[in-house]
Amino acid sequence: MMSPLADLLLSPGDMAAVDRAAAASGIDSYGLMERAGQAVAASALRHFPEALRFIVLCGPGNNGGDGYVAARALRQAGMEVRLFRLGDPKTLKGDAARAFAECPLGGETLRRYLPRRGDVVIDAIFGAGLSRPVPDEVGAIIAEIAEADIPVIAVDLPSGLDGRSGQVLGAAFRAVRTVTFMTRKPGHLLMPGRDLCGVLEVFDIGIPARIVCAHADGLIAENTPAQWQTDLPAAATDAHKYKRGHLVVFSGGATATGAARMSAMAGLKAGAGLVTIASPEEALTVNAGLLTAIMLRAVDDEAALRAWLTDQRLSTFILGPGFGAGEKARQFALAVSDRHLVLDADGITSFRDEPQRLFDAFADGPTRLILTPHEGEFARLFPDIAADDALSKVEKARAAAARAHAAIIYKGADSVIAAPDGRALINTNAPPWLATAGSGDVLAGIIGGLLAQGAPAFEAAAAGVWLHGLAGQRAGKGLTAEDLVAHVAPF
Repeated sequence: MMSPLADLLLSPGDMAAVDRAAAASGIDSYGLMERAGQAVAASALRHFPEALRFIVLCGPGNNGGDGYVAARALRQAGMEVRLFRLGDPKTLKGDAARAFAECPLGGETLRRYLPRRGDVVIDAIFGAGLSRPVPDEVGAIIAEIAEADIPVIAVDLPSGLDGRSGQVLGAAFRAVRTVTFMTRKPGHLLMPGRDLCGVLEVFDIGIPARIVCAHADGLIAENTPAQWQTDLPAAATDAHKYKRGHLVVFSGGATATGAARMSAMAGLKAGAGLVTIASPEEALTVNAGLLTAIMLRAVDDEAALRAWLTDQRLSTFILGPGFGAGEKARQFALAVSDRHLVLDADGITSFRDEPQRLFDAFADGPTRLILTPHEGEFARLFPDIAADDALSKVEKARAAAARAHAAIIYKGADSVIAAPDGRALINTNAPPWLATAGSGDVLAGIIGGLLAQGAPAFEAAAAGVWLHGLAGQRAGKGLTAEDLVAHVAPF
């Protein structure tokens, strides 16, 4: 049975605390292990009825206990089952020891397994609790199974994968399916963990929701509309263009105008009431010849910008796409520090030598700054955070958001959106073909369009990332940035 708590994300440590709390409440912990192992066996039988042999690999802890239960269930179902174990079963404790004792298969040592055509492997070696590189003998068996192209069903998490960060600890199985229990872990969604898990199934093994929720901080989740849709502005019957906000996108010079136009069009399609490109004089002719619904204004320097800013209806700005890095970008960003700013690409790079100057300018009041760095840009603004290998991508994004007093979109196949208050969302709906030139310019425009309409910074960032992924799905493989803009639509 799929868990009603499947939308939650709990770290391995939090899930271990849930298990302890369940046992302390009087729930039979071995009964939970029994249901977990039975769920694994049921999934194996359902999805691999053609298997000639089920190979169950059991580790020295409770993940191995789940494997012993699964092996017994598969044998009772009439399947051929072989069991291989890591470590001496005499050292097993508690529920895992009982599961081994009740399993009719004594098993052999892990290194004795020789892959055979028709095998299906059930990986119950380590699960989500691993925090150190896998032993050499486990790394060797992972390599052998991959070389033989044997399908793997992982119990809880593919062994060798860090459930907190999604990173590989030396070596890890690539599973075709992963069966986990009660909730997902961040490592199920973060890359490369998401790819290594294959199809993910979340089973309810009977831990009461009150216990699970008591150990979930509620700050980390998957990025879905449920997280932000109530905070997006609804179209009112008396709406007019100024009520829907005025978005300004800064353009680069005459030979670098396309990125700003793509951002501007994306902002307009995302629902902004008016969009203006602020262009240097030298680029006016180029931009004017290619704009229709988007307005154009000459803004050459900081003085011209500050004079224009007397118009308080200019609420939201995008700086970076095609703009060029340097002092002018810094001046423009700081000039609009009392408004909402999406700082992207060249805008981010412009502050690499003095990031605190940017952070200080946006430090007071509600969050007004959204930063959209990819990995390299993130390291330019937050070099110490980026270099800390002890932190997961979520933890890095949260630390950066707190320091910058900004909503951070730490971009990638597993983009993480973080707020200064510690909230973080992991995005999963972006197709791989979004990795193309100009895609980030479109994302900045969508976010700017939502901000201009009054969405809070974190929610605008999260919704923008999700809508960007949806546009990529609609546009399909082989998309260009122009195709992507054409598929942008409000939520």
